[in-house]
Amino acid sequence: MKPVFKMMGDSAIQIDFGQKIAPEVNARITAFVGLIKEQKIEGIVDMIPAFCTLLVNYDPRIVAYQELLNRLEELTKLDVQVEASSSRVFEIPVLYDGECGPDLENVANLAGLSKDEVIEIHAGCDYLIYMLGFMPGFPYLGGLDERIHTPRLDDPRLKIPSGSVGIGAAQTGIYPLESPGGWQLIGKTPVKTYDPNREVPILFDAGDYIRFVPVTEEMYHEIAQLVEKNEYECAVRMKELS
Repeated sequence: MKPVFKMMGDSAIQIDFGQKIAPEVNARITAFVGLIKEQKIEGIVDMIPAFCTLLVNYDPRIVAYQELLNRLEELTKLDVQVEASSSRVFEIPVLYDGECGPDLENVANLAGLSKDEVIEIHAGCDYLIYMLGFMPGFPYLGGLDERIHTPRLDDPRLKIPSGSVGIGAAQTGIYPLESPGGWQLIGKTPVKTYDPNREVPILFDAGDYIRFVPVTEEMYHEIAQLVEKNEYECAVRMKELS
């Protein structure tokens, strides 16, 4: 699909790359973000990728709408082929079940599986981060196995602890901050995926991947102590994309 440009107020342009949520669409958006960064276009202040769109925020005092639109349209003509590349995979430790995952048993019952089977399935693949939203650092992940797709709670919780890992319908994600929410909670990570005191507050970017790694309660608390001392770093490996 040819990208479609839309004016969004007086300081943003939205580029639609299609209507399908798919890895190839996300790869195209990620590649285009990289292309824009390489150009170092004066006046662009932020870029926000989503499932099928990219929002480009700009300062109209520095670059006029039509000038920026022309530049972006020319760049999309170059974005005809997404080359094979690699992406980061962040390994996120998770303590499943118990107080950390109060809905794990419910997810298992609805799926007709044991809790151990749900954990094995959930931790069995790399999840593509399609976008960050809802709150700072909340990753919307693609690739959840259909066997554990689970409806959201009928009555959302008023308070979900930060670090909670949940399932909402066909998606899974991590709550970076304490907040209300209706996803089914199956575990919790001690890792701060968002920390405003870090030089780079959000741990990962759209286009990266997450792999959940089950840990014991003892390991969870050991990691939590290191996190509090700013002495813990998630394992990160590279994933070749075809």
